[in-house]
Amino acid sequence: MNTLSPTQPAKPAHAAANAAAASFAALMAKLDYLSTDEVEQVRRAYRLADEAHLGQLRSSGEPYITHPIAVAAQCAQWKLDAQALMAALLHDVLEDCGIVKTELIEKFGPTVAELVDGLTKLDKLQFDTREENQAESFRKMLLAMARDVRVILIKLADRSHNMRTLSDMPVEKWRRIASETLDIYVPIANRLGLNQTYRELQDLSFRHLMPWRYKVLEKAITRARNRRRDVMKKVQHEVEGIFQKTGLAMQITGREKTLHSIYKKMDTKNLSFAQVNDLYGFRLILGGVTECYTALGLLHQLYKPVPGRFKDHIAIAKLNGYQSLHTTVVGPSGTNVEFQLRTQAMNVVAESGVAAHWLYKNDRQSAEQAERLGAKWLQSLLDIQDETHDASEFWDHVKVDLFPDAVYVFTPKSRIMAMPRGATAVDFAYAVHSNIGDRTMAVKINGDSVPLRTELRNGDVVEIITSPVAAPNPAWLGFVRTGRARSKIRHYLKGLAQVESTQMGQKMLLQALRAEGFEGLPDHEGPHAGLWDRLLRFTGSRSRDELLTDIGLGKRVAHIVAKRLVGLLSEIGEKPDPLLLSRERFTAHETVSQGSVLIDGSENASVQFAPCCRPIPGDAILGYLGRGEGLIIHTSDCGVGQRLLYKDRERFMGVEWSEEPARTFESELVVTVNNGKGVLARVATAMTSAEADITRVNMADETTGEAAIELRFVIAVRDTSHLDTVLRNLRRTPSVVQAHRVTSPALTGRGH
Repeated sequence: MNTLSPTQPAKPAHAAANAAAASFAALMAKLDYLSTDEVEQVRRAYRLADEAHLGQLRSSGEPYITHPIAVAAQCAQWKLDAQALMAALLHDVLEDCGIVKTELIEKFGPTVAELVDGLTKLDKLQFDTREENQAESFRKMLLAMARDVRVILIKLADRSHNMRTLSDMPVEKWRRIASETLDIYVPIANRLGLNQTYRELQDLSFRHLMPWRYKVLEKAITRARNRRRDVMKKVQHEVEGIFQKTGLAMQITGREKTLHSIYKKMDTKNLSFAQVNDLYGFRLILGGVTECYTALGLLHQLYKPVPGRFKDHIAIAKLNGYQSLHTTVVGPSGTNVEFQLRTQAMNVVAESGVAAHWLYKNDRQSAEQAERLGAKWLQSLLDIQDETHDASEFWDHVKVDLFPDAVYVFTPKSRIMAMPRGATAVDFAYAVHSNIGDRTMAVKINGDSVPLRTELRNGDVVEIITSPVAAPNPAWLGFVRTGRARSKIRHYLKGLAQVESTQMGQKMLLQALRAEGFEGLPDHEGPHAGLWDRLLRFTGSRSRDELLTDIGLGKRVAHIVAKRLVGLLSEIGEKPDPLLLSRERFTAHETVSQGSVLIDGSENASVQFAPCCRPIPGDAILGYLGRGEGLIIHTSDCGVGQRLLYKDRERFMGVEWSEEPARTFESELVVTVNNGKGVLARVATAMTSAEADITRVNMADETTGEAAIELRFVIAVRDTSHLDTVLRNLRRTPSVVQAHRVTSPALTGRGH
């Protein structure tokens, strides 16, 4: 993208033109893998891009067209197809040059146009904050990438060139661009196995974020390299010698840790540079998997391996498909040396990740393996988008999946599954299948029953126990780790809340209509269909269900909608029932403007019981239509409820308890006891003998040494009669001084 603006004077026109021509000629030289027709298509895309960017300069003074050419050159190194190269050349024309998408479709086809569109920033949309703008941009890019992985490859090539030329930008922009690269593009490159790009972006970001530390470490590395050059030459000579003796063919190359990885190790482990002793290593490329393990044995015969520093990523590949054997040995002069052993096919995949699909497509097996890289993650992006339409929430979900570490666990049928570090049994259930996650009831790890929040460890055998009546619990959101699990749970809960709110809205509108003398809601089909259309235009709702949901959530007041509906009914000649009208008005609550709604506790998300007074069946109650919160139930003498009633009477409605509540309800008690051994157990026994369940308990700090202390309990009871039984049991218990229910103080300030 165009992150580099024209701020410096241009070079002479003929020199700039020569530079552009030369760089395009260099790009053409890399396209020998394309057909003549495909090369001509790329040339046509270049001509349009060159014309569109005519007169635009980069901060360095070079013609802007040099940037798209450099991006296309990187894509050509990955052997991407002609469509991707055309999109790379055109990737900035939509946002910077006034060219529209339809023009790209006409000239280059819909695929190229979609690729370019997926890369285009959302300049035309207005957002409240810069962060929201950024989140929306990345959502569009990631979703386009999920549909076509070439989008992210072009984007990473684009970001790589911008980072290589970041020094031409004003210094005040370095931190923002480098931080964004390190936080977002580096993890994406790593997640998709693009190792070379990952290392380069990481190093360039570090150089511009912390230039002083970068220079200090660079000098230290140079000095250490000079000191250890002879040791490294000796190691390479000895390794080559033992492999020649055994006749095992291999290629050996030296490798060095990146400056950023050295800095991170020093920072996280609080080490000095001298204490980082695995700066250097070698990579061995061998003919096959068997040769890799044979070579490992030879290395361990030659040098002593460092305990705990061997990793087998061939048997168990990393999340991004990376495969290699890693071992650290003690070389000459006590120097730690790391070796990586892999096949040529593994090396291509390790360095180029998903791009290996194009680099290695002549080898069917390796091409198929490369094509699978990141496939599950890309599909999960689409799954998350289906359930998350808020850009910031989508990005929050995706960020947790851009996590390089992993644990490897087994299904009961010995299938290996890679999970992010910190993932729980619920994350595992959703990784297997969303239906498994939704129906999770219990879990066994290594044959033992454990809590659902249990974090998984390497080698665990995980068995999920499901039930057709089980459903996602809101508490799961407090411990799940993966974006997929989090989005699936939230989607289920949102759907459940909407269904319940729609049902509650229908019940409330029906009660409001009864207060106006109409027995039921008019049909939304047949003769009344036009009536509902007029009502929806009045409310601004898109559908009948949306209107009912808004009423259930308190976004609209039922009796106002009912009065409008009554007006529409009267226009078509329907009149209220006088008998029903008089009966409803006679029985209506004195302080509210609508008929009563029955509450039995089965309403879930659409009805909330105020925590200030914790109403239970038997209490006199009132219902407050919170704005977007649904119906909130207060006791009629609750101070909070009374203040709301005084300020906002229109939003109150009459509510009554059903004769047969569907569940128990929470009530808070304060129990004052004489402090002593076993007192808590005696109090708990008194409650359970009255068939009350204790859901929460708090007690004073016993170290104060006070003779009497307060215990606070939240218990589940059926109604006020059940609560009275519990209180009687408590007051008869030895050591209990007093016991009472906690309620909200009334407006007078007196407690209960």
